[in-house]
Amino acid sequence: MEHAITTPITEEITQTLTAGDVVKITGTIYVARDAAHQRMEEALNRGEELPIPIKDATIYYMGPSPAREGRPIGSAGPTTASRMDKYTPRLLDLGLKAMIGKGKRSPEVTEAMKRNKAVYFAAIGGAGALLSKCIKTSETVCYGDLGAEAVLKLYVEDFPAIVVMDHKGGNLYER
Repeated sequence: MEHAITTPITEEITQTLTAGDVVKITGTIYVARDAAHQRMEEALNRGEELPIPIKDATIYYMGPSPAREGRPIGSAGPTTASRMDKYTPRLLDLGLKAMIGKGKRSPEVTEAMKRNKAVYFAAIGGAGALLSKCIKTSETVCYGDLGAEAVLKLYVEDFPAIVVMDHKGGNLYER
């Protein structure tokens, strides 16, 4: 089944999605990789607020290349999601509802997704130049000193992805 969905991705939306569904996402998503996740974890451990609104948020695991002239971002392909797995259950418990990346997730992430009715989307690796055409704006939100690992706020239109893991534990990788 194909779905056009708009962020924020709420529990109401995640409950309509099943592993194997194709989605086109429009709205605000955030980019964060390993170093940014570590900093968010450290902030939470100090009792600080996160630098992004996490409730019903979507995080894209991606490291962009520099933007070409006239474009908001360069190539924007997904990175391996499992590198964020040690941080993800806590973010899911705080309200994160969707993640975009590539590759399998740990059993701990799978359980946290089911507990919080969240979804994991796969974007097509190797198609970063094509995916970047769906990104209309890009701005650094925090951790700018991390360069390509800074947290970005993107506005995307019809960003294509596949539901790889749904809120019930359905897993396309295991089919």
